[in-house]
Amino acid sequence: MKAVIPAAGLGTRFLPATKAQPKEMLPLIDKPVIQFVVEEAVKSGINDILIITGRGKRAIEDHFDKSYELEKILEEKGKLDLLKEVKEISDLADIYYIRQREAIGLGDAIRYAKKHVDDEPFAVLLGDDVIFSEIPCTKQLIEVYEKYNSCVIAVSRVEKDRIEHYGVIDAEKMEDRTYKVKDLIEKPKPEEAPSDLAIIGRYILTPDIFDAIDKTKPGKGDEIQLTDALRILGKEKPIYAYRFNGERFDLGN
Repeated sequence: MKAVIPAAGLGTRFLPATKAQPKEMLPLIDKPVIQFVVEEAVKSGINDILIITGRGKRAIEDHFDKSYELEKILEEKGKLDLLKEVKEISDLADIYYIRQREAIGLGDAIRYAKKHVDDEPFAVLLGDDVIFSEIPCTKQLIEVYEKYNSCVIAVSRVEKDRIEHYGVIDAEKMEDRTYKVKDLIEKPKPEEAPSDLAIIGRYILTPDIFDAIDKTKPGKGDEIQLTDALRILGKEKPIYAYRFNGERFDLGN
C-alpha cells in the first residue's frame, strides 16, 4: 500500500509564521510536523509516499532530501549522533512529489494521486493531525480495511462547541470502535451534527474515490471537499469509520 500526504494548503491560520515557510514545517517538539506524519506511514509498513505540494513548499522536499554539505560538516566536526539523525531523515522512505496547481480543496488534492497509486487502495495522512499511539493510527485503519475491504475513515469524539470545524459522520456501530457510515456532513452547525464523531486526518481509500471526486461539485469554501466525495461514494459502496486508539494533536489549534 502507498501513502498520500496532501501538503498544498496555504496555512493562512498560522500567519505570519507561515509567510516564508510551509505550515507542515512548523516544529513540534524537536522535528517538523510533516516528519511525524511520514514516520507514522513508515511505521505502518508503507515505504512509498507521495506528498502533494504547492507553491512555496520547496522546504518540504529539501527536508527529506540528502544534504551532502551538512553531512560533510557534521562528520568533520565529529557530531556523529546528529549525522546519523540527518541521514535517517533522507532514508525514511521513497518519497515522491507532485504539485497541486491551485489550492481548491482536499478532494482536488487527492485527485493528483490517481496515477501514482494506480488501481490500488492507498492511505491518506493529513499534516494537520499528529497522532501518538502504540499502534500507528494508519496501521489501525489498514487492519480494518483488510477486514471489510472498503474505505475506512479515522474518527474521534469531539466536543459539541468544536464540531463545526470538522466533517462529521452519521453511523451505525458495528463493533467496539468500528462504525458503518450512513452519511457524512462537512462542518455542520452544532445543532445539525448527527453525532460527536468527527473525521480526523487519516483515511484508507479505494480507487473508486477518484470517480466520486470527479462527480463532486464545490462545497464549503467553494472547494472540492473529500467529505462530499466520500458521501457520493457511500451511496454506491459501504464506508467504515474507526475510532482509533491514540492521542491526537491538532496543528490547527
